[in-house]
Amino acid sequence: MGCHHQGNQHFGLGEGRNHDLFDVKSRSYCSRGSAEAPHGKACLSQLDIADQAFRLATVSVVLLVLPVSAAAAAAASASPQRLLITAQQVSQRDLVALQPWYSMEPQPLLERSGQLELQFDWPRQADDPRELSEIPELRVWSLRADALCPWLPLLLDRSSGQLTRHVAMLLPHSFSRTEGIRFAPDSLELWMTHRLFLLDHWSRTHQLSCRGNLEQMAAVLGFELDASFWDGLD
Repeated sequence: MGCHHQGNQHFGLGEGRNHDLFDVKSRSYCSRGSAEAPHGKACLSQLDIADQAFRLATVSVVLLVLPVSAAAAAAASASPQRLLITAQQVSQRDLVALQPWYSMEPQPLLERSGQLELQFDWPRQADDPRELSEIPELRVWSLRADALCPWLPLLLDRSSGQLTRHVAMLLPHSFSRTEGIRFAPDSLELWMTHRLFLLDHWSRTHQLSCRGNLEQMAAVLGFELDASFWDGLD
């Protein structure tokens, strides 16, 4: 499969370069709000960018009712959408804050797509210029969370930069005050392709479909999926 990137620079993933399955839209991601936008322009939220740049096809979702642990369901319902990750949890790489979520069955988990916010309570000096995604301890915690909860990107809020920040924790990127976060196009493409395959297979093994949410997740990160991307995966 392959894709094309703005500027006619190709990042092929193998055979079939002439059959573009998704198109990469070159962009940077502002993470601090309008004060950091170039030329005095306000930074668009991830959802705004997706709404303006992409037209996504509607995907029918077929759900199968699965048994849900009463304790897990109650815990997730009682937990706030914004989860506090303490400094101690970060230092110990403790995922206890996510326990109500990874204890859930796949169907109710998917129903909460785009609803989760992670708030890191990490001590920082007032003059520390680093973004959260540039702090090694937070990156290690996020790497472990992503490894054990590969569906986490689907749950993260897309309109407040949560998804973009999480991916920045995982992948090489650069950051500037004027341009925001910029990912290496090839590494982001590889991660995106891998995660689409993984989560699509995971959902289908539970007789569910999350392709609509996967397409929205991809759009926020700058990818427009061609309908043929899913060919042969059913």
